[in-house]
Formats: sequence, structure tokens, C-alpha cells
Amino acid sequence: MAKQKTKFICQNCGYISAKWLGRCTECGEWNSFVEELEEKQVKDNRLNISHEAKPQKLRDITFDHEKRQSTRMRELDIVLGGGLVTGSLILVGGDPGIGKSTLLLQVADNLSLQKNTVLYVSGEESVKQTKLRAERLSAGAEELYIVAENNIERIKYHVEQLKPQVLIVDSIQTVFNPEISSAPGTVSQVREATNQFMNIAKKFGVTTFIVGHVTKQGAIAGPKILEHMVDTVLYFEGERQSIFRILRAVKNRFGSTNEIGIFEMTNRGLIEVDNPSKIFLTNSDKKEAGSVIIPTLEGTRTVLVEMQCLASQTNFNMPRRMAIGIDYNKLVLLTAVLEKKVGMSLYNQDIYLNVVGGVSIEEPAADLAVVMAIASSFREVCIPSDMVIFGEVGLTGEIRNVNQAQQRVNEAAKMGFKKAIIPKSNLEGLERPQNFQVVGMQHIDEVFKYFF
Repeated sequence: MAKQKTKFICQNCGYISAKWLGRCTECGEWNSFVEELEEKQVKDNRLNISHEAKPQKLRDITFDHEKRQSTRMRELDIVLGGGLVTGSLILVGGDPGIGKSTLLLQVADNLSLQKNTVLYVSGEESVKQTKLRAERLSAGAEELYIVAENNIERIKYHVEQLKPQVLIVDSIQTVFNPEISSAPGTVSQVREATNQFMNIAKKFGVTTFIVGHVTKQGAIAGPKILEHMVDTVLYFEGERQSIFRILRAVKNRFGSTNEIGIFEMTNRGLIEVDNPSKIFLTNSDKKEAGSVIIPTLEGTRTVLVEMQCLASQTNFNMPRRMAIGIDYNKLVLLTAVLEKKVGMSLYNQDIYLNVVGGVSIEEPAADLAVVMAIASSFREVCIPSDMVIFGEVGLTGEIRNVNQAQQRVNEAAKMGFKKAIIPKSNLEGLERPQNFQVVGMQHIDEVFKYFF
């Protein structure tokens, strides 16, 4: 009897090797190779010609523009770009216990209430366990079907028999193809299962959600090709101890990837947060030095967040710099600008910077807020609690204009703030809200004279 051949596949990138390697030569990951049986592929030299697929002129292709299907969850619709697109394949990733299954069960119930047939495939829980969660969420629409299944062939059979408009698979790491000898969750199984669901979505026009586990590094488990195969990739983020969750799109073929959705986790499931700015602002009336409010843009939405800084004298030869929610290199760069252009002695100061609420700010409009948070903590001078600050700071200390200044000012006025420090170049054409003062600055020297 011929000996079965094996191969080693990297579980991070899908690279195939004839022997085990400690480190993947393709992606550099350590201890990521898993041994799998090599499947024999029978070559078919016959050309399979489909009469349906023929080259067409682009100008001759016509179709009816379909309206997007609303999930009845405004935050999710915003992240998706306006709702669900028929036949799309959506991957939802997140840490264990973050609320992925809860979110999708609520979505399934909302869609079935709109007279859509929804099939929820649970690969990790029994039907009774899923029913228990559904009762807690008060979900139980008439057209919502539940099945506990891992076999991809049986799942395809249920889809062909039921003909649902929406398919939800929880999770992709538990689904397996019996024709592949490797265990569920391996690269071969995940890639094959995703390919099968992609064919189902495109062939039958079934909008498909698949849940993906997340590794320790925060990436979706499985080969990177998994994210390339789907139409949309959503990440469900949040701290275990916090009741708030953030839904973020990192890939979307049918909309923007700059939008976020914010939810609150309760004992009745996920509730949408109508005013995200409130959850990121400190409720305390006492203003402390080192605290600055910045109106930041998340897609088309303006969110007010609080940035806090602590500057304290170091006991070591090398001062420490730590940034949470802001790029570390940006903190080091702006610290150097303060030392060079303002003469602030920070060489013996440990600087810790944090964006409240776990939000990450990547836009340059946060530069001026970072500068003022450091200066406020170092000089023990409080920034007024009714003021917001935003602007980009250059290496020479100039304050450059930012986009959507009007939108930022309007959101600050709406939240009850009375004053804003903005780049002087953004004053042109700016409409000031009633009882709201706007001060334009051209250089950080002017800002320091204004405050200190």
C-alpha cells in the first residue's frame, strides 16, 4: 500500500512546505506550520464551457438598481454603507465573548421580521443553546430558521431546500468539507468553506454572514486570503470590562471603510448609541490639567473624545514615552516640536498620553490637542472645560488647516461647548454657531501666549 504523502501549511498565510519549518519563510510567523494529508487531484483535460458566461460589452450590460436591505440597526447600516447588498459575503471578526453571535442573532431576527427567510447555522452551539440566547434577546420571528451543522455539504443542502434570502454561519472555523482530511479550522478547511459560501452567495443571491475568530495579535484567524475572498470585513471591538462595543469596517466593496458603529451591551442584547460623544467625555465637573477635548472625524460622523496626558519627572536617564490611542511616533515628534519651538524642557519628563474610551485617532487634526495636553500637564494649567481644540502641527510649529472644520465646530456647539481653538486658515467661510466663540491660531507660539 502506497504511503500517503503529507504537506505542511502555514496557518497564518497559507504557505505550503514539503517539510516542517520553525519559521515561515513567507510571512515570518513562528511555529505556524501544521501537517496535513496531501489530497490527490484528478486532472480533467476537458474544457468545461458554460453557456451562461460569455464576454459582453460593458455598455450593453443592464441591470435594475436594487435598494439596499436595512437591518433595522442604524449603526450597522452606516458601517455597511447604507444596508445589505443582495448576494454579498460579509465576514464578522472579534474577540471571544465580544458579542458577535448576539449581534448576528439580532440582525437575523430583524431581517426575518421584514419577511425575509433567514437561516442561522450554528457550528458551536446546539439548537437549544441558540434558542436560549434568542429568548434573552426576545428574538423569535416566524421566518427565522436555526440549524446546528458543521458539514458544508449538508449546509448547502439546507440552503437549496429552504432557499433563504440571508444565511448566517457561526463560525467559519467549525465548518469542514468531508472530502478534505485536515481538521476543521485549518487553512485548507477555512479556505474551502469560504469558497463554497462565496459560490452560494453569488449563485443564489443569498446575503451571507460568516463569523471569524480572532488571534492573539488581533487579526482574523486563518489565511489572509480569507479576507480577500469576502466582500466586506467587519471587526467588533471593545474591552471586556466595558459595556460599549465598536463595529468597524476594514474592507467594504460597497461602501466606505471610515465609518464606525457604536453599541451598548445590555442583558437584552446590543442597543445602538445615538450620541457617541457622551460616552467618550468625562462626566466629572472638575477639570484637571492635561485634559483636552477634540472633535475627531470617524467617517462622516464627528465624535468628541477626551485626550489625557500625564507629564512627570523621570527617575531614569532615559524618559519614558507611552501613547494609547495615538501613534507613538506622533507623540515623540510633537514632543520634539515643543522642545525646539517653544523651549519647553521635556528631556527629564515621562510623558503618558491616553485617548479615553479606547478610541484610536489617526488623523492629523489631533496634533494641536496632543501639544496642548502635554503643555497643560507639564505646566499644571487647566484647559477650560467648555473648549475644544483641533489642528495639524508642522515641524516648524505652524498650525495647518484641517478638513471638515465646520462640521467639528457644529458638533462641539451641539454638545454644549462655548469655544474652539482652530487653525487660522479654517476661519475663512466658517459659520459660527450662536453663542460660540472661535479663535484662529497660526503658530503654537500664539496658542501658548493665549493660555500661559
